[in-house]
Amino acid sequence: MRLELDQVAVGDGPGAPLPEISAVADRGAPGFVGVETVDAPTLASLVAGGRMLPDRGRVTLDGREATDAIRASFALVDTPSVAEPFATLTVAQVAREELALAGLRSDRASAALLLDEIGLADHRGTRLSALPSELRVRLLTELAVLRPGVAGLVLTTPERHGGDVHGWLAVVRDLAERGYTVLTVTSLAAMTVIAPSDTDPDTAPRSDPS
Repeated sequence: MRLELDQVAVGDGPGAPLPEISAVADRGAPGFVGVETVDAPTLASLVAGGRMLPDRGRVTLDGREATDAIRASFALVDTPSVAEPFATLTVAQVAREELALAGLRSDRASAALLLDEIGLADHRGTRLSALPSELRVRLLTELAVLRPGVAGLVLTTPERHGGDVHGWLAVVRDLAERGYTVLTVTSLAAMTVIAPSDTDPDTAPRSDPS
């Protein structure tokens, strides 16, 4: 499943809310796009996830403009003002809420079992605001892929929570290796840390979702 943003933009001129961007994400090959303006990360995520049409450019899924299919198969993860959990919630509370949204058992035992499976059992009582960025990305992405029909993720600015870029990048790579299509909207500074091979979907192996 290949998601491509081809010269998409919102607004015009140097002060455009979303200056022109292009990116590609595919199974086995995560995609990355760097943006800087205040509103750009959220706008880029909304456009990439099929929740908003750009003023210019094209967003395609496997070569076709299919907004409904993109919206159905891609989850927005940690997108400010759109899909960002309350910082005061504990990890267990976030897990229970997301399990319920996915139509799964959301009692304490079910949440505890999930957190144990993804290596976050020791953080059940940790507030989301205090969770290291790598673990935050692990938590929110693993919860997102539990939703029915989700085969892709649009992750928004994980670097804003601090920590080492390599930490959350490892989580993104792991998801891609498991067959999910992952596009990360990040900062230009973080883009300098990401290896060129990570941004080229034609050089990475493909795999099927587990």
